[in-house]
This record gives sequence, structure tokens and C-alpha cells, in this order.
Amino acid sequence: MGGRDRGLHRRRSRSGRFLATVLVGATLVAAGGYVARHPDLLDRIEVRRTVPAAAPSAPAARPTAAAAPTPVPAAGRVAPGIGYPARGAGTFRTADTVGAVAGSSGELLRYRVAVEDGIRNVDVERFARDVAATLADRRGWTGDGRWRLQRVGRDDRADFTVLLTTPVTRGRLCGDPGDRYTSCRNGDRVVINVARWVYGVPHVSDLDVYRQYLLNHEVGHRLGRGHERCPRAGGPAPVMVQQTLGLHGCTPNPWPLVGGEPLAGPPGQYDDPIPAGDR
Repeated sequence: MGGRDRGLHRRRSRSGRFLATVLVGATLVAAGGYVARHPDLLDRIEVRRTVPAAAPSAPAARPTAAAAPTPVPAAGRVAPGIGYPARGAGTFRTADTVGAVAGSSGELLRYRVAVEDGIRNVDVERFARDVAATLADRRGWTGDGRWRLQRVGRDDRADFTVLLTTPVTRGRLCGDPGDRYTSCRNGDRVVINVARWVYGVPHVSDLDVYRQYLLNHEVGHRLGRGHERCPRAGGPAPVMVQQTLGLHGCTPNPWPLVGGEPLAGPPGQYDDPIPAGDR
């Protein structure tokens, strides 16, 4: 898979066989050739500027290391305040604030952040700050000097866009309409499925940790990283393990660097089935 891994996931067919969604032929069939004809799907959907907000209130205090984790919502329940339809509007509101460059050395990549219309009670500027905080963390991709990352606004040149989407739009942008559960990276689009942002996954009990993993995993694909396997039972999972689908003996870990050093596992992925629906 390596650097050509687009960040798509395997799924099990009804007959029990596994299909690799990263195969070009399967993508063209599933998407009717749409991805091949339109390599940048953002050219086909509206990404617009946010309406200027009122003066922001004082920022909330950052949680301390001793703070209790945010629990993953029970099955069938949405986290307070956040709602979404299965299919959003297909248009996006984009954060305008430009952030500082994260990282001290390495290639600089700039990214935008946008939220699909129809996702309720997710402020795009707040979501963008959460994205930026994860991507700027010293345990993240900018921590070992290989990469620098900077959040930019709607009208600035960007190397990729982080999109929070509804499950159906996720399938469209990922070229895999049958999968409404996972997130993906496809070209210069890092597609975060709002269902996973809201519900997390049952085997990762801390929703904040899962969200950090989700961002770092899909951005890792944009940086050329492929899927990896668990290197040691009982140890932390490399961030490029498909932790959304299973841990395979590893423990949850959202960071590319552990103990100040990059953590990697053997290349490859497991044949984990993708749950039906979005949760």
C-alpha cells in the first residue's frame, strides 16, 4: 500500500469475501467513473466563506492530564448538541482564520478546514481549532522535523482540505458509496465522517483520543503513509493501524510519535469487516 494508499478501507461483501476498495477498477464501478473524471471533487461542490461571527467569548480552559476522558456515546445516542442527517447539503462552510506554522523544520503543507451544511451545532471555526490543535501537537506529524503544517483560510492556497461530512457525502467524496462508517483520504481531501466524530468506536473508550487518532490517521495518508499492523501485543498501536476497525492486540494510540520517537508497524492491513450503516 505504501505512499499510494489513498486511505480507503476494506469491506466484506455479503458472500463473505473481502473487497479492496482501493482498487481503481472497483472505485470506477462504484462511483460511475466520477473520481477519474473529476480528480478534485471540491471543484464540483460549493465551499463557501462562513458568515462573520460575533466577538468570541473567552476560550475554554484546556483539559489537564488528570481530566476525565470524554466517554464514547452509547450505541444509538448522539453526543449532546451535535446532529446530522445521513445526507447533507453537499455544500460546505469554511473556516477563515489563518493559524501559525506548526513544526520547526521540514516541508510545509497548508490546509483548509470545512464543515458540510446540514451538520448541526458544529461551529466551523471551533472545529478548525480542534483540527489545528491536534496537527500542531509535538506528538504529531510535525514533531520529528519532517513536516510543517499551517491552517489557512477559504481564499488561500492549500495543499489539502479537512472536511467534516455526513455519511452519504463521505461515500461520494471517497469514491465508495457503500461505506458510511469509516473516514478516508482521497487525493487532497481528508474526509472525516461526522458519524465517527460523534460516536467514536466501541473499542476506544475515550472520544477525544479517538478524534485525535482519526485526524492523524487520515492526514498521515495525505503525507504518504500507508496502513500498518500491530507490532506488539499490549503495546500502543501505530497511528496508521486502522484503529477504527480493530486493534488486534494493540492499545489505542492517537499519535505518530510515542515517547518522542516515531512508532511504526509492519506494512499492511487486516481484513476487518466494515459495519453496516454509520454506527
